[in-house]
Amino acid sequence: MKNNLRTFLWISVGLIVVGLIAYPKIRDYRIKKESKLQTGTKQAAVVKIKVINPELLLDIIKSSGTILPDEEVDLSFETSGKISNIYFKEGSYVKKGELLAKLIDDDLQAQLDKLIIQEKLAKEKENRQKILLSKEAVSQESYDQVKSDLQGIESEIKLLKARIVKTEIHAPFDGKIGLRFVSEGAFVNSSSQVAKLVKNKPLKIDFSIPEKYSGMVKPGTDLSFKVEEIEKTYWAKVYAVEPKVDPQTRTIAVRAMYENKDEELQPGRFVSIQLVIREKKNAVQIPTQAIIPEMGGERVFVVKMGRAISTSIKTGLRTENNIEIIEGVEPGDSVVISGIMQLRHDMPVVVKEL
Repeated sequence: MKNNLRTFLWISVGLIVVGLIAYPKIRDYRIKKESKLQTGTKQAAVVKIKVINPELLLDIIKSSGTILPDEEVDLSFETSGKISNIYFKEGSYVKKGELLAKLIDDDLQAQLDKLIIQEKLAKEKENRQKILLSKEAVSQESYDQVKSDLQGIESEIKLLKARIVKTEIHAPFDGKIGLRFVSEGAFVNSSSQVAKLVKNKPLKIDFSIPEKYSGMVKPGTDLSFKVEEIEKTYWAKVYAVEPKVDPQTRTIAVRAMYENKDEELQPGRFVSIQLVIREKKNAVQIPTQAIIPEMGGERVFVVKMGRAISTSIKTGLRTENNIEIIEGVEPGDSVVISGIMQLRHDMPVVVKEL
């Protein structure tokens, strides 16, 4: 029994001694292994990628503009006088040619009545002279004098009628009358504004585009626009382009037409405009931030087998956010889109979930 106890004690002491000798080596091995793992983790860069799939690529121009009425005019008389009648109501619709306001023209009407009577007598006299001339009862000179008198009266009538027309305001086009600035009985002249007439159906949209797009935007080009505080997207069509570049802004003025059938929009409002000038189907494209410019061209990093591979590319159409890749990247490739500046060719990477 004592021998067994003594043997057990010696074995325990031996194991303890062996453990004390082996522990430092095991500890050093574990430390070195962990150090290697940590070093390897630090060398791998964390990046985000985009898997390339062919998509529709749109080249869009963004601009801002202003809504204008199709037609607009300040209504005023062409002559001076006192207003006798105003025939329109503020905010009402009027038709082209409709009489809107009238000045007092009693004196002109009296003169016109007098000339009409003189015209009638002159015509009768001219007819008698014409009959007598055919019978050679009067000379040609006498007939010409009577005819000249008739023509003089007719000219005076035309002139007087023209003066009477200037005492009237007629609607030059279909539209809506605004606020009235004068009253019946007021004395006005040619600089006195009576009201404003506006045609809001259709509407014009004025905006400008950079000169580099000269020739790309033409009459017939469709555009979309939005108005502040309205979620709806509206569509219009370009119908005129200024033939000259503005030397101050280096832009080209463009005008589009919006039907505004329900007169939902009003002139004077600010609009945000988008024009699609080019489009490509199934284009290989990547975000612009993935591009690395260099002296020889441009390149990107493509992740292959857990490593970042520097790849030269040839680019095509550029938009605000994306760029078309013609050569260097194929559909299905994983292109690095963030953490690019820390990368080197063939460097291990860890892909971060998007």
